[in-house]
Amino acid sequence: MLRVDSTRPCKIVYSLLQHEFLGYLFEPHIVQMNREYTYSLVHKRLFSHTASEFARFLDQTDYKLIALLEQVEQENIIRRFHKQPVRPREFFTKYWNDALKTKVQPFIEATLSEAIELMRDKAVFETGKEGNPTWQAVSIAEQPASVLFHFRRNEEATRYFPTIKYRDKRIEFMFKEAQVISNQPAWMLLEDTLYNFEHELEGKKLVPFLNKRFIEIPRSSEKTYFEKFVAPLIEKHHVYAEGFDIITEKYEATPHLKINLKKEKPCIDLHFKYNKYKFAFGSQAAVSVTVEKKEENYVFHRIKRSLNWEQKKADELLSLSLALEMPNHFQLSNSSDFDDEFYLHDWLNEHFDLLQEKGFSIDQSGEKRYVFGKSSINLSFKENNDWFDIHAIVTFGAFEIPFIELKHHILNRRREFSLPNGEIAIIPESWFNTYGNLFAFAEGSKHLKLKKHHIGLIQDYASSDLAEVTMDRKLRRLEQFEEIEDFPIPTHFKGELRPYQKAGFNWFNFLSSYNLGGCLADDMGLGKTVQTLALLQKVKEQSEIHQTSLLVMPTSLIDNWISEAKKFTPKLKVHVFTGAAREKDVSLFANYDLILTTYGIVRIDHELLEKFYFHYIILDESQNIKNPHSKSAKAIKALKSKHKLILTGTPVENTVADLWTQLSFVNPGLLGTHTYFQNEFIIPIEKKQDEEKLRRLHALIKPFVLRRTKDQVAKELPPKTEQIFYCNMSEEQEKVYEETKSFYRNELLQIITENGVAKSQIPVLQGLTRLRQIANHPKLVDEGYKFDSWKFSLVVELLQNTLVKGHKILVFSQFVKHLQLLRNELDTLNIRYAYLDGSTQNRSANIKEFKENDDVQLFLISIKAGGTGLNLTEADYVFLLDPWWNPAVEQQAIDRAHRIGQTKNVFIYKFITKNSVEEKILKLQKKKKNLFNSLITVEDSFEKSLTAEDIKALLD
Repeated sequence: MLRVDSTRPCKIVYSLLQHEFLGYLFEPHIVQMNREYTYSLVHKRLFSHTASEFARFLDQTDYKLIALLEQVEQENIIRRFHKQPVRPREFFTKYWNDALKTKVQPFIEATLSEAIELMRDKAVFETGKEGNPTWQAVSIAEQPASVLFHFRRNEEATRYFPTIKYRDKRIEFMFKEAQVISNQPAWMLLEDTLYNFEHELEGKKLVPFLNKRFIEIPRSSEKTYFEKFVAPLIEKHHVYAEGFDIITEKYEATPHLKINLKKEKPCIDLHFKYNKYKFAFGSQAAVSVTVEKKEENYVFHRIKRSLNWEQKKADELLSLSLALEMPNHFQLSNSSDFDDEFYLHDWLNEHFDLLQEKGFSIDQSGEKRYVFGKSSINLSFKENNDWFDIHAIVTFGAFEIPFIELKHHILNRRREFSLPNGEIAIIPESWFNTYGNLFAFAEGSKHLKLKKHHIGLIQDYASSDLAEVTMDRKLRRLEQFEEIEDFPIPTHFKGELRPYQKAGFNWFNFLSSYNLGGCLADDMGLGKTVQTLALLQKVKEQSEIHQTSLLVMPTSLIDNWISEAKKFTPKLKVHVFTGAAREKDVSLFANYDLILTTYGIVRIDHELLEKFYFHYIILDESQNIKNPHSKSAKAIKALKSKHKLILTGTPVENTVADLWTQLSFVNPGLLGTHTYFQNEFIIPIEKKQDEEKLRRLHALIKPFVLRRTKDQVAKELPPKTEQIFYCNMSEEQEKVYEETKSFYRNELLQIITENGVAKSQIPVLQGLTRLRQIANHPKLVDEGYKFDSWKFSLVVELLQNTLVKGHKILVFSQFVKHLQLLRNELDTLNIRYAYLDGSTQNRSANIKEFKENDDVQLFLISIKAGGTGLNLTEADYVFLLDPWWNPAVEQQAIDRAHRIGQTKNVFIYKFITKNSVEEKILKLQKKKKNLFNSLITVEDSFEKSLTAEDIKALLD
């Protein structure tokens, strides 16, 4: 066989051939040219890897065509659609079938159509029977041909046939050996020309007529044929009819929206109505045809649609936070955040006016009919003696409904509200949060009213422009306590009140005038005691009859209150109701102005104390009743008095839940029931970090919690300097730590996987506590440990260096074993120290020794025993041996030294073991506390708020 010589003239041609199975294909051939520059019979099939030899005869389009046509070579088709290696003969005999052909054919036809468009300026031929690639030249029509379908209906049947026009001239194609080489898009080879067609014609619509003049449809089949075949044909192509009518109609369209609940996720469907004809958005036929039978005649209504205009209306929806889920389903772009089936109603209500303005209508079907449009509430509060009367009207469309009728719907989160005419209004989702508290706290079955102590809730509505409020000007000042009326200091009060203390005293008196309770939550060391004593002295001096008040506190604070009362209010008759020998005749209380007792005594003697009606009941360190189920909380709650106050530097020690018992004690009902508070505030704030719930809670409690920090008011305090000492673990300590961490990591993560975080708190806390102890010193968990701890060694070294310079030092740890370990070391070094933990009997003596004995420079204190109520300004150094979950507790420890009365600079040393759970606690603490900073000094309960991811991070 002669070989093509690339040094002599050659030309590339594209030859049409028919494959036995794959149908019509084109192949690129390089053909040797004769001396007369005519085609010789010498040729070669070109592929991408062989084309470079003939590069001088090819251009970029040729290279593209060669690569394109290679894709439909039988080997490449087999590779693309079969995957497994197989010979062509085996593939076509074993695997080729109609189903596979249906997959392959569209790919081949799309490839051929793209190739034909690129061949318009190329040499194109039909392949001869002997394989000659230049057997017959083929030209490609310059423009699409048009097809007109003819229908002629008479009494017996309907005849149907197409005619083709090219450049306005009819071309005969029947019985001309024409071949449809591609179905979609249709390409037909007629004589020596390749034609394509307008309106995306399918080639199979021409195939029956290549060798047939017409198709006849009998009357018995015509109805189905007209609906299934003729109507779609009229939509896309030109049709000439005799015996039935085709009417082209054009109408102004209107867009319609409908909520579709049948989909997996609710969506809004968009349709367009052209007069009585309705079309779904996304059905792309520019013309739609419907069939109408009138007696024995048929009318085809041809409706022309404006697809560009329809797309603009869809774009308007997309601009309103909707996203299109094909083909015609619109959802909120962030719909994954919505589980409520009515969230689309909310969207329609919110945008109803705008949608109407843009011409959209809402279609409704089914039994329920909804009212769409914005809903509103006209809300006002009016002060009335001890109450605020609530006046409110709700507007749904044209209906005005008394607000109280929504009570059960709001409290039970029921979205559907039936209107008098039977239509249904959807209560906006936002109303459940906005007005849930109002209904939870309001009283009355016909007319709603709120107690005065819900002024914070009312002010929140007023400040948010949600309500109009009419109230006493004096009562409005409660929100800004600095503007409260000034009350004179009692005559027999000894000493001076600082300006912020005087403001606190005024605040107490203001609350008393409205029979409201309050929480003085000043920082430790700012004088909560002195402000309270000033109030009690005023009660004594201004009361026409003798009044007795009760002050409840931890045992450790009794001595301090006795001392402070003698100093500032010597005229107050004070009785200490403690000790085993206490006189249990409560009638004797009437002889005194102030009764001092402890939480433990109240718990024991609550039945006795319940018999006496006190003027004030005041709780110091009121976080002692934070657990509503504790005996102390129940005993305190049973006591009776005219007024109530609580004092605490940390109203929230661990969790937002701490607030409920304390503030419900001073203002019963302020925070609703415990279950309501749990569901409405604790869970959303702590588990979901819901900032809006936190803001609402803050608004509720703000008028009754007075909080000043040392940074705000005690400007004269000397500065404090904090320094963190990061300590590596010794080699032996690190080995113990890593072994323990590995054990607990596997153990705890398995427990959490099986039981969840909530039910795994005890083992999680045990595991984390053990790691924290090892980070201090492995001896805390294994007395047989023989090696050292570099942190412990550093603490001892810094203590010695500081003591030598004459400083007094407070050393805090939450682990008594850690303090015991340090005691043993100090005893060995002959260093004197005072000591205090929960089991210490001679507490007062130890405190006194540190305060008054210059030889005792060191005070070791467990955080639980000495974190509150101590004034130790003799110390100017504070050593914190281990970090606490709650930084507020850490701050209390520092406040033993850094408080009013301190004249020296205070230095705080914190000790953190590197690459341990201690270091990770600091990072996690910082991450989690941000949400709580706005709520007094709350730090969430770390153990309770840990997620599985947090625990995994701590154990990594």
